[in-house]
Amino acid sequence: MDNRDEVRDFLTTRRGRITPSQANLPTYGEHRRVPGLRREEVALLAGVSADYYTRLERGNLAGVSESVLDALARALQLDEAERAHLFDLARAATPGTPGARGQRRSAQSRVRPDVQRILDAMSGAPAYVRNGRLDILAVNELGSALYAGILTPHMLPVNLARFLFLDPRATEFFLEWDQVANDCVATLRGEAGRTPYDRGLTDLVGELSTRSEEFRTRWARHNVRLHRTAPKRLHHPMLGDIELTGHALELPGDGLTVITYTVEPGSESEQALAFLASWSTERRQATARADDPAQDDAAT
Repeated sequence: MDNRDEVRDFLTTRRGRITPSQANLPTYGEHRRVPGLRREEVALLAGVSADYYTRLERGNLAGVSESVLDALARALQLDEAERAHLFDLARAATPGTPGARGQRRSAQSRVRPDVQRILDAMSGAPAYVRNGRLDILAVNELGSALYAGILTPHMLPVNLARFLFLDPRATEFFLEWDQVANDCVATLRGEAGRTPYDRGLTDLVGELSTRSEEFRTRWARHNVRLHRTAPKRLHHPMLGDIELTGHALELPGDGLTVITYTVEPGSESEQALAFLASWSTERRQATARADDPAQDDAAT
């Protein structure tokens, strides 16, 4: 079991998207059978032999130096996320390095109590914690209210990718579903480069590839991205449409990410979120009184 196919497909798709003119290479009006660069052209741009680049594109990144990887990244005009992915693929292919061939690492499946306390302290912002394969492991009160019927503590963990591609509610909830789906798959693709032998991730990708053509098509593109900040437009059953900005806060020691949402000050979305927070608090207090009638007696 190795990542040769992943390496081959990633390099091939990156090469195929760059035209000679984008790489400042002359074509002299020749007819080209491929839309992107030829292998020998990538080799020229990277300063390596055509035979050596051919070996790399066949999937053999084991032991490749950082200088060669940097040269490849420049030749293929990789962005920050793609460059990181290339280096992850090389580490996974090289024995003795973290994430190397034969080494297995499973995604974190629980949150520490103090991480949950941090989450709960974000009372004015919806927030949840997810691992690398997009299992949502914990959510705060406002996050649960925002993702009404989707994220509640007793339902966790919930996998965001399964929800997006297999639950019909997703296209109604995410108003810009296509973009969210693209970002989701790109995030999973990046995680696959970092942890190619995570059995849970492999099983998830296999399941979604079998059951969802939308996922399968996006997975074949080999796109990756860094998840930091992104706008989100959601349709809430009580609030209607709401616009937020999602922020990803990494917890490196835990292998987890906190996703928290903010809204534009003074906007209708801010008013809607404030209403949702008030409603959520009242609902929690009403539930507590129902569970403990003594609280009603004390209040009177």
